[in-house]
Amino acid sequence: MPIRPENRARYPKNWPEISAGIRFGRAGKRCECTGECGRGTHNGRCPNLHGGIAYGTGSRVILTVAHLDHTPENCDPGNLRAMCQGCHLHYDRDHHRRTAAATRRTAVEEAGQLVFPA
Repeated sequence: MPIRPENRARYPKNWPEISAGIRFGRAGKRCECTGECGRGTHNGRCPNLHGGIAYGTGSRVILTVAHLDHTPENCDPGNLRAMCQGCHLHYDRDHHRRTAAATRRTAVEEAGQLVFPA
């Protein structure tokens, strides 16, 4: 997943090397998800390979690195998983919902609009 500009400073300077080491070294260019994404579309380890064709969608696979705790500063190898874009998006879906809701709430408040508790 691309790093959002407002989060770039949260990643270590050597993030490109850390990411490549996880994706291409440890994971061997294959998605490391074993179902934690919640998609329910694969038994065992996801078969998607970086640069290959994704099962089910036919799109080109781009291997990414997911922070399991959603904290970019935590680059401990145990907190990182190489994931295809499908698994990564599904893994992060609840986190994205929460942050999107908070962003919308802040925009409404800054516009001086009435906000009701969530």
